Amino acid sequence: MALPSCAMPDPAMSTPRQQRWPAWEGQALIVGPGGIGAALAVELARRAPGLRVLTAGRRHADLPLDLVEDASLARLAATAAAELSPLRIVIHAAGLLHDGGIQPEKRLSQVRRAALERSFAVNAYGPLLLAQAIEPALPKDRPVHFASLSARVGSIGDNRLGGWYAYRAAKAAQNQLLRTLAIEWQRRLPLACVTLLHPGTTATPLSAPYRGSVPAAGLFTPERAAAHLLDVLETRTPETSGSFLAWDGSTVPW
Repeated sequence: MALPSCAMPDPAMSTPRQQRWPAWEGQALIVGPGGIGAALAVELARRAPGLRVLTAGRRHADLPLDLVEDASLARLAATAAAELSPLRIVIHAAGLLHDGGIQPEKRLSQVRRAALERSFAVNAYGPLLLAQAIEPALPKDRPVHFASLSARVGSIGDNRLGGWYAYRAAKAAQNQLLRTLAIEWQRRLPLACVTLLHPGTTATPLSAPYRGSVPAAGLFTPERAAAHLLDVLETRTPETSGSFLAWDGSTVPW
C-alpha cells in the first residue's frame, strides 16, 4: 500500500529492519499486565526509551481497565484522548482460558453458554473495543503498531485436535475482527499496522494446567516470549497489516 501523496515517507518504514524503535517518541500501552504483558512492558521500555510505556488492566496496572465493562472502556477512551496522544504502540495481552468454574471443554456435552459468552467478551470483543477506545489517540502522520495476542488454537485451518470450543472460537473471532480492523485502518490510518501474535506456550498462570506435555525447550519464560514477540513486531510495516504470525515470525493459517 502506497503512502498518501501528502505524507513524507518515514525512513523507519523503508525496510522491515529499519523500524528504529529507539528513535520513536510518544506513548505505548500494554493491556493485560500479567506474565507476558508485564514482560512486554519491561522489554519495550528497554528497546524504545523514547516511549513512555504504560500498562492497563484490572490489577497492578498504571491505568485501571476492565475490558468487559463499557464504562471502564469509556474512561480509558477519555484518558487516551486527553493524555496518551500520540499513542504509537498498543499491545493487547489480556486473555481468558480458565477462571474458576470455566475450563476448556473436552467434548460437546461440556459446552456452556456462560463460558462461551465470557470467553468471547474477553478474547474476541475485548481487543476490538480496546482499539475503538484508543483510536482517537493514534497519530495519522507517524507509524503505529496495534498488536494482540491470539493463539494457534484459534486457527481454523490448523485445528486437528478439537475440544476447547469457547477459547478456539473466541480467538478465531478475534482474528476476523482485527483483520477487518486492519482493512479499515489501511484507508483511515495508512501508517498503522495491526498484527495478531501467537506467543508460543509460555510459563504463565493461563497455561499452567495444560503444559504438562510440553518439552522444556518448547516452554518459554515470559521474558523470552516478550522478546520474540517484539522481534516479530519490529519487522512489521503497514504493508503487512492484518497478519497472523507465530513467535518465530512464521505465518499461522487462519
